[in-house]
Amino acid sequence: MKIQSIQNEYENEIIDLILNIQQKEFNVPVTLEDQPDLLDIHNFYFKPGGTFLGAFIEGQLVGTIALVKFNSEAAAIRKMFVKKEYRGKEFQIAQQLLEQLIAYSEENGIKNLYLGTVSILQAALRFYEKNNFVTISKEALPVDFPLMKPDNVFCHLKLNQ
Repeated sequence: MKIQSIQNEYENEIIDLILNIQQKEFNVPVTLEDQPDLLDIHNFYFKPGGTFLGAFIEGQLVGTIALVKFNSEAAAIRKMFVKKEYRGKEFQIAQQLLEQLIAYSEENGIKNLYLGTVSILQAALRFYEKNNFVTISKEALPVDFPLMKPDNVFCHLKLNQ
């Protein structure tokens, strides 16, 4: 497996991976129109100081994770998706994506990581808890946190500086 920084040259693969998981696997009522960031990865993620990573196996995109830097010391994790057949301990794709994102964050002066998700994604919540994220209330989020409409569970990780 290879993890690398990706931008819109992988737009079709990114959209296909993410929408299939959101809509078909978890029935989350979200469309491409609800996620304009996927059509402008450079400006949405990279320009403010974030990143977008893809995990590839034999040239096929099997996982993504992205970071939206929303102030000088805080960022939001977005677009954490791994194809169903590549999930779990055997492949460790989600773990490796998260570890690379945390390393990127620490190297770039980010002290706090936040994320929003939906309560239906119980395995994702367990994964974040296992990685020392703490569930917080929506009211505890920074005022400049970029909220996503469907999110109803929020987590925070204070990074070691």
